Amino acid sequence: MNLVLMGPPGAGKGTQGEILSKKLGIDTISTGVMLRSAIKEGTEIGKLAEQYINDGKLVPDEVIVGIVKERLSKPDCEKGFILDGFPRTIAQAKALTESGVKIDKVLSLEVEDEKIVERLSSRRECSKCGAPYNVISNKPAEEGKCDKCGGQLIRRADDNPETIQNRLDVYHEQTEPIKDYYAAEGLLVTAKGEELLEDTTRNVAKALGLEEPDAV
Repeated sequence: MNLVLMGPPGAGKGTQGEILSKKLGIDTISTGVMLRSAIKEGTEIGKLAEQYINDGKLVPDEVIVGIVKERLSKPDCEKGFILDGFPRTIAQAKALTESGVKIDKVLSLEVEDEKIVERLSSRRECSKCGAPYNVISNKPAEEGKCDKCGGQLIRRADDNPETIQNRLDVYHEQTEPIKDYYAAEGLLVTAKGEELLEDTTRNVAKALGLEEPDAV
């Protein structure tokens, strides 16, 4: 299966991508990792991307699509792949289609903005060891202290409600319209993101027509 995984920040794409990757035996491909790999390997398109980055410019869509196509042509993607974080705009979605990359399904994880803001603003991490916590669903034994090393728990700068809402606004404006594009192509399926991981995993499996994947 060649799958695109999309949804707002904090919807659980990374976790569901990992579960699907194990279940289907295919790799989850991140745009950021692809970009860094192409630059490190010194491919022609990687060198081009590096030039834009060194000049402080955004890497154009056609270069990003070229890197994606280059990565997806490798042997480990012959059985399929999961694209996480790409495409981000309709222009990228159209360029991906025009490049000849075949997509079987586009899965959109649906979570209300209020839930996202609550979920992400509740995240904490240890200032010493980086262990993750959540003041609602994954509390430490002692408030404000890491169970593992005793370090102080802090909220990441990008997890304050205002920043989260800004990220959601960008998603709704730039990325969410892709749903209509892929729906018109007959490729879009949706799954509701629930509070419990296993419920979301069940919804994802049903949307994709799979038996329920084993939870991580």
